[in-house]
Amino acid sequence: MELEKWTMVIKPKTRLLDIDFRELIQYRDLWRMFVKRDIVTQYKQTILGPLWFFINPIITTAMYMIVFGGIAKIPTDGLPQPLFYLSGICLWNYFSTCLLKTSNTFKDNENIFGKVYFPRLIMPVSTVTSGLYILGIQLILFIVVYIYYFIIGVHASPNIYILLIPLLVFMLAGLSLGFGIITSSLTTKYRDLNILFTFIVQIWMYATPIIYPLSMMSPQNQWIAALNPVTSIVETFRYATLGTGTFDWLQLGYSFVFMCVVLGFGIVVFNKVQRSFMDTV
Repeated sequence: MELEKWTMVIKPKTRLLDIDFRELIQYRDLWRMFVKRDIVTQYKQTILGPLWFFINPIITTAMYMIVFGGIAKIPTDGLPQPLFYLSGICLWNYFSTCLLKTSNTFKDNENIFGKVYFPRLIMPVSTVTSGLYILGIQLILFIVVYIYYFIIGVHASPNIYILLIPLLVFMLAGLSLGFGIITSSLTTKYRDLNILFTFIVQIWMYATPIIYPLSMMSPQNQWIAALNPVTSIVETFRYATLGTGTFDWLQLGYSFVFMCVVLGFGIVVFNKVQRSFMDTV
């Protein structure tokens, strides 16, 4: 008789840091399938379909122009309000959407997790990856608005720091993935945290210079605001694309280190919880 040859051996993980990242590559087809699912099903059976990717930031920008620009008279660093608000909205929409979706990883996919084996980390990673598609579409809208103001003679000049945009997106993805999987791991047992986290994300936006420039603060308050790791990312993006804003290598370096710590800690916690989460979900 021919000897049986096993292509995969599933065994319990006993160490906290026993994480097999090679499995993510081996299951890349499943990764792509989840990404496609997230993109296609988001606006499936809607009349406008993918147009909502444009409508969402347009409506949000219009609301900010009326409330914060018109009523509250918050300055925009001399930039046209649509350009200023869009530059922050595009990044924040990506960050907050990925953050909230990944924070529900265990709860939303418990039926799948309980039936078949695959690396659980693929689920939140695919969420962050599919968000890049939406971010790209909204950045196209930002570019169109930028070209319009460039044609009519508004001064907004990009600079060499525009090369940092891939790094900025990577940092946003890492922060949203790290915080998201930590929250998802905690909410498997304490569901109240999920409601609290949604409220925290809403407040977090106002602690980030989305509707106001960091330059309107005093230097001391700027450093306090920079403790928020998303602050330097948004400000660097504005400085790189519009030539206006606050850029500091030290603050950006802090955000990068913060991202690495949160992401690393999140993966370890996620790896620990995934072993027994079916008993508590």
